[in-house]
Order: sequence, then C-alpha cells, then structure tokens
Amino acid sequence: MNTRTASNPASAPATTLSDAPHSELVAVLGRTEGAGVGVGVGVETLGGKAARLGEMIEAGFPVPPAFCLTTGLFDLFLRETGLAAEIRAAEARAADSRTVRELIVAKDIPEPIARTILAAYEDLGRPRVAVRSSACREDSAAQSFAGQHDTVLDVSGDQTLLDAVKVCWASLWSDRAAAYREGTGPAGSIAVVVQEMVDADVSGVLFTVDPISARPNRLVVEACCGLGEGLVSGRVSSDFFVVDDRTLEVVDERVRYKVTKCAPLTPGRIGMTKVDAADRNAPCLTREQLDTLARLAIEVRSHYGTEQDIEWAMRDGTLYLLQTRPITTHPQSKTVDAERSPYLVPQPDTVQRGTLWSRMDIGEIFVGLMSPLGLSFAQYYQHHVHDDCSAALGVRDTGEVALQMGHFQGHVYLNISYTAYLLGQAVPTRDQRHFTSRFVSEEVDLAAYANPFGTFPGGMEDLLSTVHWVQATATEMLSMTHRAEDMVASRLYEFDRARQLDLTRMSRRELDAELARYLAFFHDAHVGYMPYYINAFGFYGVLTALCAGWLGADGVNLQNRMKTDMSSLRTVASAQEIWGVAQAAKARPRVMRIINETPLEEVEVRLREDAEGRAFWNAQMEPFLRANGTRGRQEMELTHPRWIDDPSYIFQMIRRYSADGFSIDDIMGRSRAHEEGDVRAVLEKLPLPKRKTIETVISMYALCSELRETTRMSMITSIWLVRNVVYEVGRRLVEEGVLHSLDEVAHLDFEDVRTYLRGSDTAREVFSRAKLDERRRMHEYHNRLPEPPLTFIGEHDITQAVRPVADGERLEGLGSSPGRIVGRARIVEDLVWQADEFQPGEILVTRYTDASWTPLFAIAGGVVTDIGSMLSHSSIVAREFNVPSVVNTKHATQRINTGDMIMVDGDTGIVEVVEG
Repeated sequence: MNTRTASNPASAPATTLSDAPHSELVAVLGRTEGAGVGVGVGVETLGGKAARLGEMIEAGFPVPPAFCLTTGLFDLFLRETGLAAEIRAAEARAADSRTVRELIVAKDIPEPIARTILAAYEDLGRPRVAVRSSACREDSAAQSFAGQHDTVLDVSGDQTLLDAVKVCWASLWSDRAAAYREGTGPAGSIAVVVQEMVDADVSGVLFTVDPISARPNRLVVEACCGLGEGLVSGRVSSDFFVVDDRTLEVVDERVRYKVTKCAPLTPGRIGMTKVDAADRNAPCLTREQLDTLARLAIEVRSHYGTEQDIEWAMRDGTLYLLQTRPITTHPQSKTVDAERSPYLVPQPDTVQRGTLWSRMDIGEIFVGLMSPLGLSFAQYYQHHVHDDCSAALGVRDTGEVALQMGHFQGHVYLNISYTAYLLGQAVPTRDQRHFTSRFVSEEVDLAAYANPFGTFPGGMEDLLSTVHWVQATATEMLSMTHRAEDMVASRLYEFDRARQLDLTRMSRRELDAELARYLAFFHDAHVGYMPYYINAFGFYGVLTALCAGWLGADGVNLQNRMKTDMSSLRTVASAQEIWGVAQAAKARPRVMRIINETPLEEVEVRLREDAEGRAFWNAQMEPFLRANGTRGRQEMELTHPRWIDDPSYIFQMIRRYSADGFSIDDIMGRSRAHEEGDVRAVLEKLPLPKRKTIETVISMYALCSELRETTRMSMITSIWLVRNVVYEVGRRLVEEGVLHSLDEVAHLDFEDVRTYLRGSDTAREVFSRAKLDERRRMHEYHNRLPEPPLTFIGEHDITQAVRPVADGERLEGLGSSPGRIVGRARIVEDLVWQADEFQPGEILVTRYTDASWTPLFAIAGGVVTDIGSMLSHSSIVAREFNVPSVVNTKHATQRINTGDMIMVDGDTGIVEVVEG
C-alpha cells in the first residue's frame, strides 16, 4: 500500500476530486450525486456538524459551500501511518491525551490522502476557509459537544490546510473533549469540515426561544461587529434584539457602544482590532436585516421542528447561516424576570418592600455589572470580611451578615436600611439621616421612607454602644497614621514576595496555603482601610453641613471649591508618575519608537528583548508598576487584569503624554490651580471660632483622604494576589479540559475554587459543567438588561425601567466638580483600547470611572458619567484636577455621540448637546 508522505503537496499536479485516490471518503456537502458524495452521509460518517450543514444546504438555506473529510478518511490516515496501533498502545498504558495529539500533529499525511484533500480544496475554488472538527456526537439533540473540538480560521494554501486538518483530527483527544465525553465511551472517530470563510461585517447568534426566561414568541438575537468568535469569548460588546416571531416586530433592543471586534489581522491570524468610529454607536443590524434574519430563523425552526440555536454571519449585506443546533439547555422554571429584590432569601413583606438599597460608592470597587466569579467573591467578602469592617468603625453589634449586602441583576448593593440601623450605635450616625442621605441618588424620595428595621434598641444598649464607639474612635485617631504606615510596608512586602513566586510549580496543597495567606491579607487590608474611607466621607459631610449652615447662600457648593492640597493623593500622583515615565521614554528615541510602533500586546516583550528597552523597563517601568501596578478597572472584579498583568493602558498613556508635549505643570498644576481668593473671602466673614472649626474639618478631611488613598493600594493589592491564585487554578482547569479557555474563569464560583484547593476531589468532580454554562447564560442575560438604578426602595421592576428620550439633547445629573466648559465629547467604553484616541481637552463621557481612569482626568476638559455620586472616587479626582464634572446622568453614553459639542456645567449638573 502506498504510504508516500505529502512533504511538498503544493508541488503535486492539480487533481479534481473525481480523479482523487480516495474521493469516496470526501463528501461535498449538499451534493446529491457525482464525485465526493461517498458511501454514506449520516452522522457516523460526517459527524454532527457536517451532517447538519449538509441538511441545511439541501434544504436551500444560505450556507457557505463546504466539503467534509469523513470519519473514513481519518480512519484511513490512522491505518496508513501506523498511528492506529500507536494510539491503542498509548491508551492501554493510560498515556496523557496530549501524547496522542502530538503523535497526530507530528505525522505527515500520506500523499494519496493529501492529494484527495487538496483536490477537494481545488474544486471549492481555493478560497480562504474555516477548518472545523465534526465529531460524531456533536450538535445532537441529546448532547451538545459544541466548542469541545478545534476550529482553525482563515486558512489558505495547501500546506496550511493540511496542518489545520491534523489539528482538528488531533482535537478528538483534547483535554476538554475528553472531559466533556467522560463516561460516554471511547473517543470514536472524527470528521473535518472545510468551509468557505465568511469575513463577516457582522456576526451573531439567534435563539428561537429565550434561553433564559422561556417567554414564548421571542426570537433573541445577539450581534457583534466582525467575526462571531469575539462574541463567543465575551471579548467584545454586542447588540441585543428581541423580535416577536408572530409580527416580526422588534419588541426590545439594547445597542451597546462597540470599541473592538474580532477579525483577520494577517493571513491566518485572527485577533482583536478597533471598530470604525462611525459604527460604534450604530446598531449592528438594520430593521430590514433583522426582519430577514428572523424570517430565516423561523424557517429553520419549522424545518427541524424544534427550537434552534443558530450561528449566522453577514458580509456586504448577504446573510449566511454557519450552524444550527437544537437548544439543549432548559430555561429555569422560575423566570428571571421575577428577580426584583437584592435579597437572596425572602424576607418579611415590610422588610422586602421597605428596604433602601444603594450601589453608590460601596467600597468604590463593586462598580458595575460583575461576572459570576466577581459576584461569588463579593459574597466571600460579605460573609468573611464586611462584618469586621463594621466593627472597625466602632460598631458594637455588627448584626446579621446575610442582611448587610444583596445582589441584583449582576450588581452588588449595600442594604442601607440595615446598615443605617446598625450605625445607629455610633454617635455621628445616631440620627440615621446622616448616613442614609449620603447613599441616596435622586431617583429616591425619602419623604415617605421609614426604615423597616426601625432604630437601634436604645436605653442601656445605646449607652453601652456609645461607650464602645468613643473608645474605638479614640483608639482610631491615635493609631490611624501608624496603621497606614504598617499597611504600606506590608503591601510592598507581599507584592515583592508574590513577584518572586512561581505558582505554576506549586502543588494543590501549597496553592491552598498561598490562597489562605492572601485571604488573610485581604481581610486585614479591607478592615484597616474602612475607617479612613468612612471618616473621609464623614468629614466631607460635616464640611458640607457647616458651609450650608454658617455661610448661607455663600456656602452653596463651597466645599467643592476649597483647596485641600491633596496633590499627594496616591491616585492623583499616579498621573504624575506616568508623565515621568513618558518623559524618560521620550528621552530614549529607540524606546519611544518601540512603544509607538509595536502592537500594544507586544510592547513589553519587545522592550525586554532590546538592550536599551530593558534598561528603560528596569529603571522606569518596574518602579512604576511596584507603586501602581495592581490598579485596574472595577477592582473587586477578579476577571479584569491589572496594569502589571497587562500594561497596554500604560503604554497608551505614555504615547499620549509624550506625543502632546505636556509639562509636569500641565498635569499636576491643574490640581494647584484651585482659585482660593473667593473662598478665603467668604471664610473671612466668619467669626474666628467658626472659621477655625471649618479649617480644622478641612485638615481632617484632607488627612483622612490622603490615608484613605495610601491604604487603598493595600486593599487592591490584596485582591490582585487572590486573582493570581484563581487564574492559576483556571490555567490548570484549561489544561485538564474542565474549561475551554481562560475566558471561562469568569463563570467559576469562588467557593468552588476554595473547595478544590482544600480537598482531594478531582477538578471534574468540583467544577460542574452544567453550572458553569448556567452561570454564563445568567451573566449574558444580566448584561443585556437596562442598567439598574443606583438606589431604590423595596423592589425594582426592569420592565418599568426608565428609557432615554430618543431626541433629547439635555441631561440632568449631579454636579460633582464645579466649573462650566464646552468641548467635544469622547465616548470611552474600553479604557485600554481607546486611551490613544482621547485628545487633550475633550470631554470624557463614560458609564462610570474608578481609580484606573485617573491619567485621563489629567488631560480631560470635563467628565460626564452615567452613574456616580458626589463622593465617588471619580468625583473627588475631578475636583482635585479642577475638571468640571457631572455624574449620574443615567443615559449620557446613549444620548451623546463622540464628536458632539457639549456643554458641561459642574455646578448645576446640566449637560447639553449644543452641536451634534
């Protein structure tokens, strides 16, 4: 038998499939006669994916042309190369599945088989193709193996095609495929689909029934720019539409601002790139395109007689179906639409309907929608840390942990009613209004509000609580500066220690011990930080009250105009330090060229490989990252990389700061530019005792704010340490095939991670695939809902959510930093990808900000956010940089477009579009 290898298949003469040696083992999908039909077109021959594609083509649906290398061709390859016997021997000795994969990938394809494959490719017209595995049990109604086997996109050329085929064959022994089919029998065989590649403008999925709520007559469409792989991995923003399958009317939609898309970068290389600016705010699909897609989906469902999960793509307005499979998951019996309260367990009706909930400024790190991993970590914080944080404030009775926080539609809320009840033990918050008013946005009217928990018991309990609070507060005032110094030292020690460790070499027991160490540091850092956080807010509240009470009309908003000399704030100083790094890079033309001309994800490697770049890295980047590297977006969300994990944002800001020739005064001088003349004149009107009182409060506010910022780095470093362990576990789960990729770490439960490290159960026993998929679907559902309010009482009905006025040009929010400015708006959805687009003097418009955004504040003309409060971190930084700011506009990112000329009034809280 001929076993010559295809060492140079491109040199072989062109052959049509009808003349190929093994044409009977290749099926041209949808062809009912002639060459390439083969000896059977069932699932056992074509695999589930190819069989379904063939059915779709035969039914007349618009599917890109394709052919299938049948299971018979794969079996022939194993026999001809002798791999069949080698694999049987490897499996008999229980060899790692990686060994089998390496055997297949390393083996050359025999020349007759290679010639057959290339003949089919020639008949297809030799286009760029997608090469996809098609296993026999894949995409069946009983069990979906979707995503378990490999796909290679954007393939062109003979040798590249043959290599891609071997990758797909070898994926029958991938760890994830083995894990998924565990208990269902041996690997069996596998086919491969070679299909013309659709370089899509728009891609997505369509469910012919809502996969979460099971509401009838709803076609659920998710669409993204570029290839669908970006949507599947969760790396891109997508638009969401619901179409009534009876009337084809669009009954719900959510158009997201889209910054990035997945697309071919170079031949054979798929990656992330930017969406054209003109397409970012626009819906991915027009009404006509949605109508066409919906009609086609109804036809597909009718053809198969069951609900379908359909993958589709559109290029130049032409719609293609890439796959359809039965919906194998069953919606929950209780619809998600019934979720109306953050309470995780039912409460008495007066409590359930009367509780005041808020997500304003809670730790400044729970902002925004959180992943299932992030939510479960927040629950860990609630049950193991938050109670001691309350005790650190001088609260004698810390109450029931389960009542202190809640979750609603993927967001974390603080139970203001219960917290205010407990804080009634402290003298400054004995009157609950002092605390409650600070966590209420304008959506809530407190006139008719009554705390369902009542007031703290009173009598002897109040006396004991008062004595306890006085003692705790006195101790705090005496120790707070020393404690901050200790927290800084311990942070640097833990950071340096972690940088020296190689978690990949640790056993499970060692990794468990490391996590325990980090969680202890996490506990201490949060408990140590909480008094600074609350006291800074407390002194700000006192300052506000004194200005209003003693200065009358002259005191309105005066607390936001006073110079507090807070340029030493750790967060504000980070902008200064980035400027310093940028100047050092600018002084080294070779280094600056690497930073400017290299793709962001490759800059660090290129710098470290270059002698001058390495010197710059060691002298500039390492000290900066040691001081600031654990910062990141939404810091309690473990899935977000920190600056030290991915310094792309830092390189963006180096490009921006160096290109525009800023001086240090341009960055920090704004902070010192507060006009004090009018403020001092107003204060001089006060009698000396009152003036001294206000000045004392200002100094205490400044001190607590500075200590708060200094110790905040300890808090967020502790989260980074925990993240490192979680992602090491995730890496191992990918290796074992429990997770498809590291992206799925987002769907883990933090308690499962702890259970896995503490115990002896296997990863497959601890981490349920069904629960992972359920958490993913729930997160996707929450992601497409309207943003829940910052504050609400009782329950919130998403069906009654406020919608923005389509033609409105005026927004009212909360003026959080004084001043009035007119400038061009820049919508920023993704900080890393868009930092280089932001121009000095533009007005930053985004959903919310946190500490990682500080370097943009240094060059922004103004700041506008959808959510926020007077005491949110972004408001404080905006005031320190003297940048007019309006927060809590709710819909700025939907009503304003990049390039609009807008007016921002930080005194009145008004934002107007003056020129579209």
